[in-house]
Amino acid sequence: MKQKIYTVTLNPSLDYTVTVDDFKLGYTNRTSSEMLTAGGKGINVSTVLKNLGLESTALGFVAGFTGEEVKRQLAERKIEDGLILLERGLTRINFKLSSVEGTEVNGQGPSIPQEAFSRLCERMQELAAGDVLFLSGSIPHSLEKDSYRGLMERTPQSVLVVVDAAGEQLKQALPMHPFLVKPNCHELGELFGVTLTDRTSVIPYARKLQEMGACNVLVSLAGEGAVLAAADGSVREAPAPVGKLINGVGAGDSMAAGFMAGWLEKQDYKYAFSMGLAAGSATAFSEGLADGETIRALYRNITGM
Repeated sequence: MKQKIYTVTLNPSLDYTVTVDDFKLGYTNRTSSEMLTAGGKGINVSTVLKNLGLESTALGFVAGFTGEEVKRQLAERKIEDGLILLERGLTRINFKLSSVEGTEVNGQGPSIPQEAFSRLCERMQELAAGDVLFLSGSIPHSLEKDSYRGLMERTPQSVLVVVDAAGEQLKQALPMHPFLVKPNCHELGELFGVTLTDRTSVIPYARKLQEMGACNVLVSLAGEGAVLAAADGSVREAPAPVGKLINGVGAGDSMAAGFMAGWLEKQDYKYAFSMGLAAGSATAFSEGLADGETIRALYRNITGM
């Protein structure tokens, strides 16, 4: 039986991205472009997987009319919807002012009742050997910091779990031996109280995450590329391909999706690493999440194949 892929986004969002020409603080400004997109790290992963020809089921929680819009957009993307609709609250809206670099305001999202989280835990027991589970993003304030570990405890051990989280949330998941963790260099440095600026400095700390329980550690370094400390003992590192940075949002999610797409296809670390680097970079060079054709073209550029 072919393995199934599931992505968990505990706190999805509608990302309202606007451009304002000549923005002035304290004045009424008008947009020159605007876009409303269903997002959240796990949903981003599902979208990139779909673009690469892989089906997945999006799990997590949504609420209110904003949650209904998230579900509508998933249907539009032809992504299987396993999201639990909460009775109260609203799925958050994240406001992003693209014309002023780094300016955004992120919402909190709804409170998630324990009963709803228990329903998600029950879904974990449906997973089978060889299935893939992505646990992506921060854990909402209404849930315990070890919620990812709680989900993993209810998941069969033969499931390939990918954890893309930071700080205590990542640390809590490590003893459960996730197949892959994907911090960026800043998140990895914060975990150990150090500043990491290049690929060489990342390697020993990626190894430390393996000592703490991770099987494979994939670290993204934005323009510096990426590092993979693999379960077979090998270390791979590569610079980012040449290109114009247009949009950094979702690049890390794309890297995780590309890596697992490559791994599922060939079970080869070299191939998976190059696919991850290509997918992350392709999104960084695109207006939104990269399409499959762009990812594969960049893979050929990276590998010369």
